[in-house]
Amino acid sequence: MQINWDLVSRIVIPFSTLILGKYLDKIFKPKPNLITYYSHVSAFKLRTQNNSDVFTHSIVISNSGSVTANNVRVGHLFLPPDFVVFPNKPYKQIPTATGGDEILFDKLVPKDQITISYLYFPPNTYNQINSYIQSDEGSAKVINVIPSPLPNRYVLFLAKALMAIGVITLLYVAFSLSISYFS
Repeated sequence: MQINWDLVSRIVIPFSTLILGKYLDKIFKPKPNLITYYSHVSAFKLRTQNNSDVFTHSIVISNSGSVTANNVRVGHLFLPPDFVVFPNKPYKQIPTATGGDEILFDKLVPKDQITISYLYFPPNTYNQINSYIQSDEGSAKVINVIPSPLPNRYVLFLAKALMAIGVITLLYVAFSLSISYFS
């Protein structure tokens, strides 16, 4: 039995193009990119008559994507009554079905960030406050932040120059190999 390769290619190529197009659209379509991290976690002992402890921490939520994140929700297992949103953006405080609370921001535009600082007392600790951060487009990526010094501008210039030389060299080698292969 002979395989009609012309017929096979007429069937397979449109379907594979459709699937490839769907994946490429998913990869290259502009989307928000929510990232979050703890900026600090601290404990203080107040110098009062009872020497009580006070805990505080802040989370930073940033949209590093190229489109607006809609309905950014910050879930809490326990929402302390004392918290501050900086910069001062409008939000709604909504109770959840599990007994916690959500802070809801309608929109977080590209390259924008919000810092939420909390003040609370024992027995609560920072890991008992926040539960999730997500938007209509997906969950926020939690990153660990390690402070590091930025290199000076001369080091950055040298690194960029070396990368450009490497890219030019690779392109030259690829071009030379393709010329010698096809001739």
